[in-house]
Amino acid sequence: MQNAEKGTSMDFIDSLCEEYRKHNQIDPADYERYRVKRGLRNADGTGVMAGVTQIGNVLGYYLQDGERFPAPGKLIYRGIDVEELVDGFVRENRFGFEETAYLLLFGALPTREQLTAFQQMLSDNHTLPHMFTEDMIIKAPSPDVMNKLARSVLALYSYDDNPDDMSLSNQLRQAIQLIARVPVIVAHAFAVKRHYYDDESLYLHRPQAGLSVAENFLYSVRHDNQFTEQEARLLDLCLVLHAEHGGGNNSAFACRVLSSSGTDFYSSIAAAVGSLKGPRHGGANKKVMEMFGYIEDAVKDWKDEDEVRAFLGKLLRKEAGDKSGLIYGMGHAIYTISDPRAVILKKFAKKLAETKGMLDEFELYETVERLTPEVLLSVKGEDKVVCANVDLFSGMVYKMMGIPQELYTPLFAVARIVGWCAHRIEEVYQPGNRIIRPAYKAVAPMRPFVPLDQR
Repeated sequence: MQNAEKGTSMDFIDSLCEEYRKHNQIDPADYERYRVKRGLRNADGTGVMAGVTQIGNVLGYYLQDGERFPAPGKLIYRGIDVEELVDGFVRENRFGFEETAYLLLFGALPTREQLTAFQQMLSDNHTLPHMFTEDMIIKAPSPDVMNKLARSVLALYSYDDNPDDMSLSNQLRQAIQLIARVPVIVAHAFAVKRHYYDDESLYLHRPQAGLSVAENFLYSVRHDNQFTEQEARLLDLCLVLHAEHGGGNNSAFACRVLSSSGTDFYSSIAAAVGSLKGPRHGGANKKVMEMFGYIEDAVKDWKDEDEVRAFLGKLLRKEAGDKSGLIYGMGHAIYTISDPRAVILKKFAKKLAETKGMLDEFELYETVERLTPEVLLSVKGEDKVVCANVDLFSGMVYKMMGIPQELYTPLFAVARIVGWCAHRIEEVYQPGNRIIRPAYKAVAPMRPFVPLDQR
């Protein structure tokens, strides 16, 4: 009976789908007719100017006489080139994520005393509210860590004594707590997911005082708590490189849109998490790993460039892989000549590949990076500047560290929570802030109402 009811229900849903298709067709020509900026992008690919920010900047081209020209990529955090930022903490043999978080939140590099106090504050706020893990994570497991993260962030509202207080001091308190707690929520949600959906043993490790965010994350997600210093420092680098990417990226913009309405901190961050979950935004490194799985299976000799080139052609012609016609990890909406995150990460990824005995696989990634532009030209006739983006190498880094794919996007959130918090606060406290409300052109023709028994 239940199956019959389900079948009847699905038959009705199918009929509703047909009804929807009949009445909800938009003519693609309407977008040009009404000069719609699809994806909030201009005709030349540049983004529509929607706001002003001091937090982050992404540079990949320059404009001259209205024409766009490729340029080496730059990622700027609060006016500081991220390459300089990374060089600074690597040269001094320090972890950099906490320092980066301070910079993005407050707008200045911390002194040694300020950094120590900030690190202590993060450590003091690692602990989740009483019974939060039991009630919000264990009792309601999710097959997807990102969905569980979004739900948990929203649930934190109920555990906050002042969730709607918009004072700067309260907003900063909430930001610091979220930066400290999101890694713990992700680690616990992952452990519970593995237990209930993958039939693994359940182990929950609490963060340890004195460890960096990167160290604590590896400590928390590994059943034996063990990790190497090289792994921790490379994960720390990944967190730094993913912490912020300008106010126009989809998740930061989602956060700012909600924040402009005056809603609470937790709601705006949950929206950003939902945005990042989307495969067009935060899930790209998983698609890269899936693609390389196809390449590694199909290409007999990874060092044979002709064989690799031929398979890349099949990917573009939709004859192989997921049949999308895309080479994942190559190309970016803004970066042209180079993605600075990929340039930095590639150098450190190679060192880890040497340590892990995975240099052949790393060199295959380099081969794909090198051959893709010429394959694009030969197959699609696209003679444009295309560079590797950060996703080409971040997935391999996580793979070398034994981090499962279901944690790739949540790890992105562990880093990007910093940028979201910074954009949230800037949006709320910008002078003369207004609710973000763009226009949509209504194209449905007018028609009279028809009484029910005449339809």
